[in-house]
Amino acid sequence: MEVRTKGTVLDVKKQWWLKVNTKPFRAHTFDGALFPHIVTVRYTANGTEIIRKKWVGARMHCPSVNETVTVIYRQDKPTKCRLELVGRSPLDE
Repeated sequence: MEVRTKGTVLDVKKQWWLKVNTKPFRAHTFDGALFPHIVTVRYTANGTEIIRKKWVGARMHCPSVNETVTVIYRQDKPTKCRLELVGRSPLDE
């Protein structure tokens, strides 16, 4: 069974070494480039505070530091979780 709770983003790191190109032809190196992120999130499950790092793909909206996100975790194993991210894609900008 899955449980939803609110978590706080503690840190966001961009993975510069993993570039995703979105244009077939580029004018320079980072023209149309997107990068995935590693997000550190803190949430409380069953009275225990848990801090986890989660990978956010390049085409997903990345939350900012101190932003509140929805964390979905397994009731039998609270350290197994995923983030529910809503918002615009970087390609929409």
